[in-house]
Amino acid sequence: MKVKVRNLEGRSGPVANQFEIRTDEGVYFQSYRTVIAFVPYDSNAKTQLDQDNWDYSRTTSKYRNQFLGESKAETERKIADGTYELVDLT
Repeated sequence: MKVKVRNLEGRSGPVANQFEIRTDEGVYFQSYRTVIAFVPYDSNAKTQLDQDNWDYSRTTSKYRNQFLGESKAETERKIADGTYELVDLT
């Protein structure tokens, strides 16, 4: 399995402790040591958010929003309507 890791980008360049991890199955967002989200390449599979940490802190939320390309309200709506699923990603 191929894995590529890169820091997310902020206004002044790469952001420490915020990672995008590309695998053969999809892309993960990791904040510090915690996996927050997984977006599969398979369009039939659901995006997964960690049930305990998806909204952990202000910083995590900021970069989760950047990773998903949406606001917290949009993420909450997608959780409520079943587009996203809450799972244990740890």
